[in-house]
Amino acid sequence: MEPKIKIYLADDHQVLIDGMLAVLKTNALFEVVGHALNGENIIEKVCAVKADILIMDINMPIRDGIEVLKEFSVKGYCCKVIVLSSYDDYKLVKEVIKLGASGYLSKECAGENIIEAITTVANGTPYYSQNIRDKIINSVTNNGDSNSMLGVPLTNREIEILKLISLEYSGKEIGEELFISPSTVETHRKNLIKKLNVKNTIGLVKYALKNNLINP
Repeated sequence: MEPKIKIYLADDHQVLIDGMLAVLKTNALFEVVGHALNGENIIEKVCAVKADILIMDINMPIRDGIEVLKEFSVKGYCCKVIVLSSYDDYKLVKEVIKLGASGYLSKECAGENIIEAITTVANGTPYYSQNIRDKIINSVTNNGDSNSMLGVPLTNREIEILKLISLEYSGKEIGEELFISPSTVETHRKNLIKKLNVKNTIGLVKYALKNNLINP
């Protein structure tokens, strides 16, 4: 039997906690191992129950999500974090990603996307709800300094494709976004794997994360 994904919930609204519990109970692979209504001692709590994923609001009493993420970054992560927030402010999204969050999910679409978000993050791939992805895609075309951040020179097109791959876009979706054929996307993907000296697509995602390419 496939091991269950252990989930811890942190949000200051009990009604939202109850709603997520109801949704998560519909998936046999999920196990909610605890929840909290504030950010106090969150790290100790999630580590004590050996949670795989913490789903956490940004605005919480006592300690907010940013403070918790900062402590995680200092002490080391014992689980992956999906930020759940009503805000999609550019600077906020950028900050939580830099602090190591594995996903960012808007509350307005949490009910329909939470299962996909957990499954994606548990498999080692970042997850962002569509409105957040749209903002990041806009930054792809508006950011002309991305190439200067990289140790390996990449063309602007390669940077665009690498970012979209990291955001889980399929070859077809990337082609539609950039007005190129899926076969051209695949050629770029193979070239990136060779150029960056990684083994597969997961290696590309790790490279993009390390070099802040998917930061808004």
